[in-house]
Amino acid sequence: MLRNRFGKVVAGAAAGAMLLAAAACGGGDTTEGAPSAAPTDGASAPAASGVKVGLAYDIGGRGDQSFNDSAAAGLDKAVAELGVEINELEAGNGEAESAKEERLRLLASGGFNPVIAVGFAYSGSVAKVAAEFPDTKFAIVDDEANKLPNVSNLVFAEEQGSFLVGAAAALKSTKGSIGFVGGVEVPLIKKFQAGYEAGAKAVKPDIKIQAKYLTQPPDFSGFGDPAKGKTAAEGMFDAGADVVYQAAGGSGAGVFEAAKAAGGMAIGVDSDQAKTADPTVADVIITSMLKKVDVAVFDFIKSYTTNSVVAGSKVYDLKAGGVDYSTTGGKVDDIKTQLDDFKAKISSGEITVPKE
Repeated sequence: MLRNRFGKVVAGAAAGAMLLAAAACGGGDTTEGAPSAAPTDGASAPAASGVKVGLAYDIGGRGDQSFNDSAAAGLDKAVAELGVEINELEAGNGEAESAKEERLRLLASGGFNPVIAVGFAYSGSVAKVAAEFPDTKFAIVDDEANKLPNVSNLVFAEEQGSFLVGAAAALKSTKGSIGFVGGVEVPLIKKFQAGYEAGAKAVKPDIKIQAKYLTQPPDFSGFGDPAKGKTAAEGMFDAGADVVYQAAGGSGAGVFEAAKAAGGMAIGVDSDQAKTADPTVADVIITSMLKKVDVAVFDFIKSYTTNSVVAGSKVYDLKAGGVDYSTTGGKVDDIKTQLDDFKAKISSGEITVPKE
């Protein structure tokens, strides 16, 4: 097993030596160097050992307790079960497109194959760099724009998982008012909002739903600004909401803080955030919309090791187990039957969830 990282690294105490992108905390510059290799424990590995996987994170990197950490979990599983070598790079707030291109180019030119880009923000960069390295297999999470022969598009039915947590919000709300905080107003995040609202209205057609986006493109800092997330959620709680769902990456930490201070409830996103959020606020999280980026990342790496990579889109929907809702803490146990009924109807096609 080989695990390399370059970029600005903040040492972590968790298993897997979790990284926190300096930019997500308002930190300084990120410095990247050439890929290097350093053997670790010398443990025996499966036949896939020798495969060198490069992964480029979105804003927040390891340690965002959300989207990027889900990708990292899939990468870690590939290290543990397949014995692959890895190298991880991190994005910075406000960086130019050229920085994303260079990050991917650095991995590909360094012999890392396959290369995985985490997040739609890499769309243009993947298109350009994948064309430069036709013998390297690339995957991009959350983007279907690139249809190159060496690019796999790993996408999700976020609206379906969001429908379930929207139903949970409506069932748990005692005030008939809930909220949604989106990191950046882009089509992808609007899928979360559309599903959430549809699920809530399926339970209570007259429920009040407040919605706010933290930033507008090309400003993507809304995915890494907990202070903005907190302010947005505070406004919703002050206006009568008692449950707020966030699809805002690292900014979601601020939503949880606001829920704690208001005596309200919050819904996490991407990973089971009741397990990963700061313990001082984790108890306000009643459920999370699970977007199993870890499954998609691991599947892609495994397919590379078996020479079975397929270009084009692969959709991880509810029926395929790509999205779901969490039950950690038992806070939705009393409504689980109702949520699972919605889940069955979506999977069977009886309910079609809107994407916008």
